[in-house]
Amino acid sequence: MGTVIDSHFLALTAIVTVGYQLLFFVITALFKFDKVTDFAGSTNFIIIALLTLILKGSWHFRQVVLTFLAVVWGLRLALFLLMRILNWGEDRRFDEMRSNLGKLAIFWIFQAVWVWTVSLPVTVVNASDRDPSVQAVDVIGWIMWSVGVSIEAIADQQKLSFKNSPENRGKWCNVGLWKYSRHPNYFGEIFLWWGIFVASTPVLDGAEWLVILGPIFLTLLLLFISGIPLLEESADKKFGNMPAYRLYKKTTRSTNPFGSYRFTLIQSGGGANLTCSLHFLMNSLLQPSDSIAPSSVWKFTLVVEDNTL
Repeated sequence: MGTVIDSHFLALTAIVTVGYQLLFFVITALFKFDKVTDFAGSTNFIIIALLTLILKGSWHFRQVVLTFLAVVWGLRLALFLLMRILNWGEDRRFDEMRSNLGKLAIFWIFQAVWVWTVSLPVTVVNASDRDPSVQAVDVIGWIMWSVGVSIEAIADQQKLSFKNSPENRGKWCNVGLWKYSRHPNYFGEIFLWWGIFVASTPVLDGAEWLVILGPIFLTLLLLFISGIPLLEESADKKFGNMPAYRLYKKTTRSTNPFGSYRFTLIQSGGGANLTCSLHFLMNSLLQPSDSIAPSSVWKFTLVVEDNTL
């Protein structure tokens, strides 16, 4: 079918995302029912991926693969989070929001922004007419996704099993991957979405490279805003007076269980070289630490060299 509203489906996906999140916001606000919150966010990724693939109708191999990866991730996460909240009974994040419509609205607006922004690589790839042959960078991206989604799924299941065990009540999870990282599930999620971005790069051209804002936004969100900071604050309140917990926090990496990592992408063409270097140094995050200083843990460099004569 091709173009709908705009050639990159950006307006369409924004409208669909806002409408979908608005629906669940109304349900939550009217019935004080917050068990579908994470389900609404995760399934929105599935809707965007499938909608853009079907509307474009090109069915290029790369489009199908990236859509498949987004759908598999979204479906697993949606079902896991839904079953978890049904088991736990309530989402404590909303304790202060249920009676405050303003705070609840801000949360849902932010969730809509999260879905739309992080989905950008898949959206733009599915809207593209370019279809270069499979390259090494595609395979690298797919491998990154596979590693990331595996780590996230394993970490989620390990923590769920730990919390469901009566003998672990009043304890923090420090088994399996959680022995080496305080938030391995977040590391997996960040890594898999960087993998999707990497796999999208063969079709990106000009301003389309701005889809890198998707994984950047996700990384900053989980590391500094709604992910790790909230969980660390909650854990500190529960276990902060325990010497064993303080030792665990001091000696265990925050996200990456494997140590520091780094990769560089170089895209050239049309007489202009676009060099995009991503350095995941994250000193405080990748090394054991009790505090996070954003300015010292993230370094992103984008250099544009115009060699056109």
